[in-house]
Amino acid sequence: MSVIPDNSDAARQVPAADNTLRILRHLAGRPAPVAASAIARELALPRSTVYHLLTTLAAHGFVLHLKEDRRWCLGTSAFELAGGFARQQPLARLGRPLIAALSDRLGESAHLAVMSGGDVLYIVEERAPRRQALVTDVGVRLPAHLTASGRAMLAALPREQVRALYPSATAFPDRTGLGPRTPRALRELLRTVRARGYATEDSEVADGLRSVGAVVGDRSGWPVAAVAVTWAGGDLDESTLAAAVRATASVLEGRLTR
Repeated sequence: MSVIPDNSDAARQVPAADNTLRILRHLAGRPAPVAASAIARELALPRSTVYHLLTTLAAHGFVLHLKEDRRWCLGTSAFELAGGFARQQPLARLGRPLIAALSDRLGESAHLAVMSGGDVLYIVEERAPRRQALVTDVGVRLPAHLTASGRAMLAALPREQVRALYPSATAFPDRTGLGPRTPRALRELLRTVRARGYATEDSEVADGLRSVGAVVGDRSGWPVAAVAVTWAGGDLDESTLAAAVRATASVLEGRLTR
């Protein structure tokens, strides 16, 4: 006989845990930050309970309080949990054959990455034969603002979330001397990514190498991963590579959400 209580019993036994998870789920399903009073009303919870739980969640980075707007949104710790789930099974399992097919079709190296704090973490790596060695590999972390995959995901995050990850110039590590160095420069770059529908980088991770990346979203539009291709600068057409990367990201997104 199972010793795990059913959902209703568990909720009655640990109401604080149940309410905390309800708040996180509520925030995750909203396209924009939410006022605490609205959370209390929509979840039928006392305002004092909601404020206490939000304060605790904020202390651990799971939610972020936007003081000027008097609103709350998910924090970076919640994003890391989503990345952890993605790494454990579905994304890598579903993405691996798609990344392999993308690499074979283009003859270039392809990757699948997730966000982890201010970094991207590579979970699938398909190396093309007879191509220049890359710094990326499964388990490698790189600064998100320097990579095409990271920029694709950052561009799909709420702007408040990006501000939390990059509050000042000290949050911008450098590799080759290229790339955004300030929050304003990053905002302008991400605006271009959103308008174009894909992200690029040129020699910002490694000299002489370029990448193009496209975001993979979940049912709510939250960026759970990004597909990218890396190649040595030459005659390859960026728009052609971008179309192939976006198509692969779209297929993976469909498989994750169906």
